This record gives sequence, structure tokens and C-alpha cells, in this order.
Amino acid sequence: MTIESTAPETGAISRVTLADVAARAGVSASTASLAFSGSGPVSDATKERVLAAAAELGYAGPDPRARSLRRGRSGIVGVVLEERVRAAFLDPVKIQTLDGLTEGIAPLGAGLLLFTDSGDPAAPVSLDTAPVDAVVLIGCSPKFFRQVEALQRRGIPMVAIEGAPGGGIPEITIDNREATRLGAEHLRSLGHTDVVTVTLPFEPGRTRGPLTPEIEAAATVDTAVERLRGARDVYPGLRAQVAAASSIEEGLEAGRAVLADAATRPTAIIAQSDLLAAGVIRAAEELGLSVPGDVSVIGFDGIRVDGLQHDLTTLVQPSVAKGRAAGEAVVRMLSGEPAAGTDFTSTLHVGDTTARPRA
Repeated sequence: MTIESTAPETGAISRVTLADVAARAGVSASTASLAFSGSGPVSDATKERVLAAAAELGYAGPDPRARSLRRGRSGIVGVVLEERVRAAFLDPVKIQTLDGLTEGIAPLGAGLLLFTDSGDPAAPVSLDTAPVDAVVLIGCSPKFFRQVEALQRRGIPMVAIEGAPGGGIPEITIDNREATRLGAEHLRSLGHTDVVTVTLPFEPGRTRGPLTPEIEAAATVDTAVERLRGARDVYPGLRAQVAAASSIEEGLEAGRAVLADAATRPTAIIAQSDLLAAGVIRAAEELGLSVPGDVSVIGFDGIRVDGLQHDLTTLVQPSVAKGRAAGEAVVRMLSGEPAAGTDFTSTLHVGDTTARPRA
């Protein structure tokens, strides 16, 4: 790295280099470099002399970009989010997963670069151009397979959280189908026979409304598909209402659609996320319905939803552990070691939002 400064006598620009610092400190350029990096056999006195010389000359240190080129690494791990950053940071599951991921990649000393699910290769920073060492994909994204293809073209190592990329790519999974089946069995044990599920998006268009065969056939979101299958294992003919995102607002919209008509109103709703479940509960309250008296509601995630005045019945997933496992897999891959996927199990938490249906 060079620092430009203006000589007061002439107004000309001079460049302060590491060699200038070494000359001022009376050491070799290699010794000065080691003093800055802290990675070599340099005495404390020599290091202090080099840093003092740098301060006198206004030299901030070697350019980290040059260091990255020498290592062949950018020091950046990409993370693909399925929505805008603001929406992602309103989702406790995403925050917990990112916390775990940060812990997992700590040995790399790397930073995280967040990508939104725009799918625009012409964007200033995209999966097609960004200088990343590896990428973690969130499989809930409807554009999951496009992202996988873009990274495979570039030869970028990747790890998938809840996706099925194939090709030996490590996958961090949870038991979406089995866990949802467990929740549905809980409802059946209470006596519910008329059940509806409110789902996550199925395809890139994020079509909202009743689930149709066409939407299901176009599905690219493994999480939504597996959770639907788990509910159908217990209720083969259950109806499904598709939300456009995992959010309270989308749950409210879906809940209104499902609960508005008393003639078709179910006695229980299986929501594919806790945020959707919170929205469904709000819709029920708008309509003057009691939860769980008039309608039972079950979610998925095990998060705390601000403003929800219920202890939600839900499937609790280990979000932090999922992120940490993905980060650890990235570390192994970048170290040249084999990285296998990890399977996690969810647990049923029975709260106060499920009860026996009214007689």
C-alpha cells in the first residue's frame, strides 16, 4: 500500500511506501512487513520502532487487498438471503442462523457478505461477480437452484442450509417432514379432522393464494414441499394456502383467506413458520375467533415473536446450530478437508394455541 502526500515546498505528490518506513526505522523491508503482520520473529523493540516510523510518515500499513492476493483468498464468505435484508433481520430464525454461522467461520477470520435474492447478474455485486471464498445458501429461497448453478460455473465452494443441491455439496438439514408430521399427529390426537396448512412460498414467482397443482409442480423450495408432505402424511386431503413470504403480514393475509368463511373454516391451522402462525392468530382475533377455542394454530421454528400474547405450539428447530454447522463445513472445505452434511432434529413444544375442537 502507498500513501500519497503533498510536499509543502513544491505541492508535488510523494508516495510513502513500506520501504520508506523500513528506511526510517533502520530495518529491512521484510522485517518491516513482519512487524506489521505480527507473524514473524520480530522483537517488541523493533516492532515499536517500525510502527513509530510509520506514524511519523503517515503510513497506515500494507494494503489488505494485496495480502488477499498473496493468499489467494478474499477473506469473504457470502450468504444468500431469500428476501431483502430488512425483512431478513425481522426474522429471528435468520438472525440466529447468522449468529451460528459467524461462530462457525471464526477460525477463518473472514467477514460475511449478504446477498439478497434478486437474481440479477448485472448487479454491481452478485453471485456471478462477487469476490467470495465460499457461499452459504439458504434453501428456503425460491431461486435456490439458479444460485447453485451460478456458483458451480465459478467453481465457488458452497454449503446449503435446507436445500437439496446434490453433486456432493454439503447440506445442513432438519427433519422438516418428520417434524411437521409430529405436529399434525398432535392435532389429530386432540380430535381435529378439518385442518388447513399455510405454507412458505413454493416457486420464484412467490404466488399467493390456494395451492394449485400448477404451483406445486413448479416448486423449487424443498422446505415448503417437505413440510407439506409431513402434514399430508396425517391429513392426506388437507387444503393449503400459500403465503408469499415468511412474515406476520403474509400470515395475516393467509389467515383472513382461510378463516373468513364460517362454512369452510377449519378447526386447526398448521403454519410452516412461527411468523406465519402469528399472522394467522392475528387474523383469527380480527374475526372475533378464539385461539385455541375456535381454531388451533401450530407453527414451526421455536422463536419468540414480538407482540404475540400466546405460548405458541410449534416445532422447535436448532437455528443457531444449523448456522454453526454450515460455518464449520466452510472452514473444512477451505482447508482442503472433506465436509459432510449435518442432519438436525426438531422437537414439539405444546403451548396454549392448540386444544380439542369445540363439540
